Amino acid sequence: MVEHPVERRLPAREFTFVKGHGAHNDFIVLPDPDDRIRLDPADVVHLCHRRAGIGADGLLRAVRCTAHPEAVGMAGEAEWFMDYRNADGSTGTMCGNGIRVLARYLADASLLPHGSTTIATRAGVRTLHIPARHSQDRTITVDMGHPRLPGDTDITVSAGGRRWPALHVDMGNPHAVAFVEDLTHPGDLRTPPAVTPGEAYPDGVTVEFVVPHTPRHLALRVHERGVGETSACGTGACAAVTALRQRERHAGAGTYTVDVPGGRLHVTVHDDGTMILGGPAVIVADGMVWLTPDAITARSR
Repeated sequence: MVEHPVERRLPAREFTFVKGHGAHNDFIVLPDPDDRIRLDPADVVHLCHRRAGIGADGLLRAVRCTAHPEAVGMAGEAEWFMDYRNADGSTGTMCGNGIRVLARYLADASLLPHGSTTIATRAGVRTLHIPARHSQDRTITVDMGHPRLPGDTDITVSAGGRRWPALHVDMGNPHAVAFVEDLTHPGDLRTPPAVTPGEAYPDGVTVEFVVPHTPRHLALRVHERGVGETSACGTGACAAVTALRQRERHAGAGTYTVDVPGGRLHVTVHDDGTMILGGPAVIVADGMVWLTPDAITARSR
């Protein structure tokens, strides 16, 4: 009798998940207060896959600062840490829409107070304002801090057979902002735009293509680092407003309307240069997900 080897299968891992979006920029939230969930990049890719997984632009683990080695130093300023992963499995530093969706989940779960509160990120602690539970306004705002304009490097962006000069803006993550005549000119954005010089962005870059409508109203498309084209980008909206203010020499405070494919965001600039990002943050589903070596199944409650 011939003995056939027995295939060893790793046990499935079961997680509670929440799905939400900010202007259709969507995220999987995994509640993990004690930092017990271990996900490698392939796990994140599977979970974010639009057909084989839950589907999302990124994944957020909600971990208490006291439990996460990267956040324990911020535990005196915030209770929760946003462990953000891009859809390609890479680690992210900051996500303006993601942190607002995370805040919505935490507040709705009574894990974070309404009103003014804080969440820690790899880019530092961010202050948010969450409307009271009874409010019909689903807008959440987040203090994005001050934009940085690193160096005087001449950046160029190429897409759709065209080329534009771009401005390097750092919002806790890197951006290249290009002004275009028409949002169709960059093409389908299925592949990352070419950005030169490459050494300006050693870890990759998110690229915004911007069309100004009025002095404080603009529209954009964005190709996010580690994701692809997304329906919205919170840090990208702030980077685009920063570039517009530089180009038009705007000074002082003001509120800007930013139209994105998934809706509308608002960026308020204070006199000191601090940027406040606001927009919808909506939870659409929750459930359980089973992650195995070769398959993902999910069931909504």
